[in-house]
Amino acid sequence: MRGEVDTLKSDGLVAASTAFPGGRTFRYAVESSPASVNPAAFFSENEITVRLPETTVLAWATSDQVSIEGEQVLVDGESLKILVEKDFVCLTGRDDEDESDMYPHPEADTARC
Repeated sequence: MRGEVDTLKSDGLVAASTAFPGGRTFRYAVESSPASVNPAAFFSENEITVRLPETTVLAWATSDQVSIEGEQVLVDGESLKILVEKDFVCLTGRDDEDESDMYPHPEADTARC
């Protein structure tokens, strides 16, 4: 959503949560950090936080760049791929979805569904 990208750029944080049965809540956040060099993700107490370099966020938020990608090496040698993308209007309309704050789809004039 455009508003979330703008908030990340200006405030450095976008957060939300999803409630589950039994009173449990899953929280998630994206942070812009001047101290970060590469995208990184953290998981603690039912919350995922993705931390992005502030300079990367500023360039992404003020351009046509679609995504921020990164890869984080884990303790066991495996890697975690990180991908944050702008949200585009669907090529096929959905009656039950408000797409007013989404970015125009880059293939809207050429794609056929």
